[in-house]
Amino acid sequence: MKIDISEITGILKQEISQYESKLDVVKVGRVVEVGDGIARIYGLEGAQANEMLLFENDTIGEVFNLEEDSLAAVIYGDYTKVREGSDVRSTGRLMSVPVGDEVIGRIITPLGQPLDGGPTISPKNIRLLESDAPGIAGRQPVRQPVQTGLKSIDAMIPIGRGQRELIIGDRKTGKTAIALDTIINQKGKDIICVYVAIGQKDSTIAEVVDILKRHGTMEYTVVIAASAADSAPMQYIAPYAGCAIAEHFMYDKHRDTLCIYDDLSKHAVAYRQLSLLLRRPAGREAYPGDIFYLHSRLLERSAKLSDKLGAGSLTALPIVETLEGQVSAYIPTNIISITDGQIYLQRDLFHAGVRPAIDVGVSVSRVGGDAQVQAMKKVAARLRLDLAAYYELLDFARLGTELDAASQRRLERGKRMVELLKQPQFSPLSVGEEVITILAGSSGLLDDIAVEATSRFATDLLGWLNQKHPDLAAEINKTGKLSDELATKITERVAEFKAIYQQTHEGMK
Repeated sequence: MKIDISEITGILKQEISQYESKLDVVKVGRVVEVGDGIARIYGLEGAQANEMLLFENDTIGEVFNLEEDSLAAVIYGDYTKVREGSDVRSTGRLMSVPVGDEVIGRIITPLGQPLDGGPTISPKNIRLLESDAPGIAGRQPVRQPVQTGLKSIDAMIPIGRGQRELIIGDRKTGKTAIALDTIINQKGKDIICVYVAIGQKDSTIAEVVDILKRHGTMEYTVVIAASAADSAPMQYIAPYAGCAIAEHFMYDKHRDTLCIYDDLSKHAVAYRQLSLLLRRPAGREAYPGDIFYLHSRLLERSAKLSDKLGAGSLTALPIVETLEGQVSAYIPTNIISITDGQIYLQRDLFHAGVRPAIDVGVSVSRVGGDAQVQAMKKVAARLRLDLAAYYELLDFARLGTELDAASQRRLERGKRMVELLKQPQFSPLSVGEEVITILAGSSGLLDDIAVEATSRFATDLLGWLNQKHPDLAAEINKTGKLSDELATKITERVAEFKAIYQQTHEGMK
């Protein structure tokens, strides 16, 4: 076989002419000190705040402190693999998290790595962990309700789409239970839910996930877990990751979202640990000076967007744990001042069997009736004031003060309303069922029912109505309105059931 040298020469010349020299320029620094999830790095003069860094073993870090001769970075993941003298690469990108439909139904770390044993997430979109909150012109008033399925909250402390409502109370008073009930009640309501677990025990997070799976909520829920076993940096970025995932659906898909941060007191402790390790100046209770900004820049991202921006919404339910009911402590007062109201759970009520253990005197929603359907607004207008007056009268009665007949009647009515508002966990009600229950109590139809039988009576009543007269609750659910004619029909049906109940049950007065 004869080799044609001219042909080979022509091919070589063509290849040489098409050759382009591409240099991959990467800024590289060096770790001079490392420990407790913090690395001090020399040689990355052009780095920017919050920039993502890559250590030699593909561990991710973030620039936190920009100093004169070096910078301090936090390390996400296993910081024990990072050694002094190892190289650090600058990425030129700010910290971001994978977002989109791929994360729905998954349990992930704040960096988007799977914790559920499922496949690696390969998202089409990523979103910055920290982004600007929508401005004044980009928002609209909060008017649509987020139904929790809990009578006491939907009636007295309504939550609207785009609102920030704090759930606050001592440990083991049912804070997470309210959040989970709210997620369960969003089934079929086209709301994406994001549950962020910050500093919780692994067993507690596993229990929460099991509850969500049992009630079929994972088809519209994302769980982000930064457990107590994770480093302080991972706990620090967890709520921002959850917010970024929710923002993707709010901005890009124009959908309503619900984000639960459980809980922000542990988040503040993680940030305090980071700040002290970074040698930032400590302030009150050793928290750094920007502790207020830590939570305000997170919660201000919750909004009901204007129609021009797609009218999506992000509703935030931050949870804060108090110690011995100290609502006036540093972190609780900070977050109360940022949010649009709070649901305060009282330990004494919880132990007395009032669940959810809501203290109506301290709890408030600054959106109020604007976030209620017309039917609920009509029946629950005075409920909160009446219950507050009942608890006041109860204190007088405990002192042995003699009460007049009107006060006695109010006291008896109050006892029944407290029983009526009790609700077992994971048994949310529709708006129609809530309205019927409250109407029955506030109209005095239950005044001759024994106090201890009130809750059972209400449950049996709803079961009977759903079987015999399902159109009553269905009409309220469909229209959101309660006409005088419909209210009369409901009271007649309640009276009819009461007659049947009286014949078949004991315990009537």
